[in-house]
Amino acid sequence: MRHGRKVKKLGRTKSHREAMIKNMIRSLITYERIKTTIAKAKLVKPYMERLVRYALENTVAKKRLINRWVCDHGLVKKLCDEIAPRFTNHQGGYTRVLKLGYHRPGDNAEMALLEFVVRAPKKEESKGKAEKSEKKK
Repeated sequence: MRHGRKVKKLGRTKSHREAMIKNMIRSLITYERIKTTIAKAKLVKPYMERLVRYALENTVAKKRLINRWVCDHGLVKKLCDEIAPRFTNHQGGYTRVLKLGYHRPGDNAEMALLEFVVRAPKKEESKGKAEKSEKKK
């Protein structure tokens, strides 16, 4: 019987899989969009959803829970202060997996984007708005 076999192992040991998940979470918080395989994106998505839900509460206890997976105080601060406030009106579904429609040349793995549903405005747009407001004054 297959009881208790709900974890996708991806051909890795437990420690390797946890390290990969932590690295992907850090990359997602840093860049807000990462390109990876569909299997890895589907594996990381629930972890990231949980961390954003913790960050919305923004208490010391929740920050410590986030720090277990992120292991970087700067990224915990970014998640709690910059990323999570964008999702105050959302009940869930903070990240999405978009299939890119092509396969990686080396091993033919199907590729996907893992990104936050609400992304930060680009720096060029905010910079352009600041320049326009300075010209008006």
